[in-house]
Amino acid sequence: MPDLSPNMLSMKERFHSGEQLVAVSLTADKTQDEVSSIMEKGNYDFIFIDSQHAAYNEERLAAFCAMAAEMGIHIQFRVKHTRNTYLVGNYMDLGPGGVEIPQVELESTVEETIQNFYYPPLGIRSWGGKARLEIKNRNDRSEYSKWWTDHGVVWIQLESVNAVKNAKNLLKSGVDCLSFGPNDLMFDLETNSNSQLKTVDDCLKHVVKKLEGTNIAVCTRLLPPTSRQHYFDLGVSIIVENLP
Repeated sequence: MPDLSPNMLSMKERFHSGEQLVAVSLTADKTQDEVSSIMEKGNYDFIFIDSQHAAYNEERLAAFCAMAAEMGIHIQFRVKHTRNTYLVGNYMDLGPGGVEIPQVELESTVEETIQNFYYPPLGIRSWGGKARLEIKNRNDRSEYSKWWTDHGVVWIQLESVNAVKNAKNLLKSGVDCLSFGPNDLMFDLETNSNSQLKTVDDCLKHVVKKLEGTNIAVCTRLLPPTSRQHYFDLGVSIIVENLP
C-alpha cells in the first residue's frame, strides 16, 4: 500500500488498507445540515443506507446520494433481499458507492452480485444511468467502467453459522468486505447449540482468522453497550452504528 494519507485514498482502498472506520446508519430523508452535524458529532467516516428493514424510495435515494457525493461522503447501500442481486446494477445506477447483500449463504449469490455490480469484462452490468456516482466527471464509457472497478465496494453479509464457517468460499474476486448481521446470527447460534461457535464474538474471531493474509475487511454492527474498541480489538476494521 502506498504511503498516502487516508484522505487521498478511495474508500475501497481505505477498506483494503485495514484502516479502522465507523459508519452511521441513516435514512435518506436527512438534510445536508443534518448530515454534516451527525458526521461531525459522531466522528463518522461514511454513511450506511438500509432498504432491507426500512422504507425505500428510488428518487429520494438518488437525491441523497447526489448530496452526499457533493459532500465527499461514501454511501453503502443494503438491498431489500438476498434474491435481489439481479438488481444490483440498477441500485448502483441511483448513486451509491457500494452495495451490501444480506443473509448470504450460497456462492452463487456472491457470483451473481459480482456479475451485476461490475461492468465488463469483470461483470455484465448494463451501461446507463445519469445518477451514477461520478458519472458527470467521467462520462467516457471505458474510463468510467475502469474507475468503477477501482472504486465500487461490495459487502457480503454473514448472518448464520453456516455462512461464517463457509466465509472463505464466499470470498470471490470483487468482494471487498465480509459484514456481520449480529441479531440474525444470534438467532442461528441459539438454534445451533452444538456448534463450536457459541457467540457473535466467536464468529467474528473465526472469520478474522480465516482472512489473515488477505486485504478483505470485516464489518459488524455495534451492539450497545459494547464499545467500538472492543470490536477493533477482535480484528474488525469497520463498524456500523445506529444513531442514539
